[in-house]
This record gives sequence, C-alpha cells and structure tokens, in this order.
Amino acid sequence: MQDLLQQTLSGHAPAVTSGTLPHLRWQWLDEGILELTPLTPTQHAVAISAGIHGNETAPVEIVNQLITQLLQGETPLAVRLLVLLGNPPALRANKRYLRCDLNRLFGGRWQQFEECPEAQRAWRLEQALETFWQAGAHQEVRWHLDLHTAIRGSYHTRFGVMPHSQRPWPDDFMHWLAAAGMEALVFHRAPGGTFTHYSCEHFQAASSTLELGKALPFGQNDLTQFAAAQQALAALLFGDALPDGAAPPRRYRVSQQITRNSERFALHMGPETLNFTAFPQGTLLAEDGETRYFVQQAREYVLFPNPNVATGLRAGLRLVEDNAHNALLSGESLK
Repeated sequence: MQDLLQQTLSGHAPAVTSGTLPHLRWQWLDEGILELTPLTPTQHAVAISAGIHGNETAPVEIVNQLITQLLQGETPLAVRLLVLLGNPPALRANKRYLRCDLNRLFGGRWQQFEECPEAQRAWRLEQALETFWQAGAHQEVRWHLDLHTAIRGSYHTRFGVMPHSQRPWPDDFMHWLAAAGMEALVFHRAPGGTFTHYSCEHFQAASSTLELGKALPFGQNDLTQFAAAQQALAALLFGDALPDGAAPPRRYRVSQQITRNSERFALHMGPETLNFTAFPQGTLLAEDGETRYFVQQAREYVLFPNPNVATGLRAGLRLVEDNAHNALLSGESLK
C-alpha cells in the first residue's frame, strides 16, 4: 500500500494488509486505520487523527503526505504511530458527517445513537485507540493530535483546543504546539464527547484538537498555509529537531457553553462572525425560548458559533482570556 488516503477513499482494503520496510512495520487495521511501528525501540507513542469531520480535508492531505514518505521506506520513524482517518464515508461525500457529529460521540456517548453510522465508527475508533495504547510499555509517553479545520474564519488562524484535565500539561507537548504554529490555546473546564477528551480522560494522553484553518474540499487547499504544522509533525514522526523561536500561544478558558435545546434557538451572530470575536458585557449572544445567553464578564470571546447543530448539541463556546499568562507574553504588568 502506497497511499493511505486513496486506499481509504476507495472503500476497499488493500490487497496486502501488512508489511515490513527498512525502518518500520505497517499494518492496515481497518478502513482508514493504519498502525506503523519502528524497528528501533521507542518510548513515545503518537496517535494522529484527521477527517473526523469529512469536509475538513487539509489535515487529511497533510497527514497522507507524511505517511506516504514513511510507506516509501526511505524515512525513519521515531515513534509508535497510529493514524486514524475518522469518518471515511463523510470524506467521500465531502460532508461534515452523514447522520451524527462524530466528534460528539466519544467516551461511550455513541451508545445513545445506535442507528447512526457515526456511532459504530466512534466505537471502532475508541477500540483501535485502546488497543494501540495497551500494546505499549507502561512508561510510554502518549500523545494524541486530532487535526481539524474550522467552518468559520478566525482571528487566530491556527489554534488548539485542550480537553479538560486535572494533570499538568507536559512542557515538551506545549513546546510542540507552539512550534506547530498554534497562535492560541483554549482550555476546557469540563469533560466532553470529543476524541481528544476520550484519549486524555481514559488513557492519560497529552491530547489536543488542532484547528489549522478553514474547511475546503479536496484539491482546493493551499497547503503552504499549514507549513508550520506540517513541519512540526514531520519533526515529531521522523525524529528531527523542532524549529526554534516559536512564540508561545495566547491562552483562553471556556467560561460557558451555548447549547441549542429546541427549535426556537436563535444565535445573534451573522455567518461573517469570526472565531475569537470579542463581545462586551451585557451583549445578548443567543436565546432559546426563555433561556438567554448574555455576556457576563467584562469581555468574552466566541468560538465555534453554529446555529445549525442538532438539538441538544453545542452551538458555541464562550471564552475568557487567561490574563495572567497573556500579560506575561506581552510583558504587561499584572498590577
């Protein structure tokens, strides 16, 4: 097998499902799920997922380019690697999802949607991730990078969303995120149904959802806009040094979620509203019957505003800045 993406889009398993190359062994585990194991021992295991939303194609193309280099047999592999193309049917249809938003179904939430094809896929991805982690040594370092692009434009073109965790984030992981060009990091304060929440909560992986730009169809992506992320991924996989001089990202915390609970839901933002748009205290952001979402703090930022989600799902996040951290970045006084 020479091209993971084309093989996945074909809807068929490769004629040969495993092999050994000069630097690694590879195994096709299931549709869009490929495991690569270096022949040299390593204590670092990395899961890279992309295409969890089928219309977010640039990360899939980036990952495929890197995997192609490895499958050509000329490039060493520095980590145990699991690659997961999340939703192949949605990728083939160039749709965010077919029936259910896959990135709301992890952590067993898929059990509530047994008739949805994405529910079965969430279960299979959970299973693949669990098997991968369990195959490693007890002291193995675990990272999970889930690559996405956003529906809307953004004041921060590239940013990471960090799952809720009681553990401190490893310094090398935070350094890697900066080197990958993340301009901002958003920290959740409660568990959720995303893939990175699952890997962080259940397997203590250092995990992040990386938003790398705007969603476009296959063939329309300008991959030069993703150069920093691609270079950082290459350094991680091939064992190269990260580029120096990356600026630390600004930090935000999730203050509240906007949820669409009925057909009466109205989001008071136009389609031109960018991620990280700031709103002053007292602004009415959304309403749903008797429920109204006002900005409660001096300034809040909005992330992922989307009025078209299914009932019961997130229609946006409200953020506040981590003022202490960001003041240190800009050299401001905290007094």
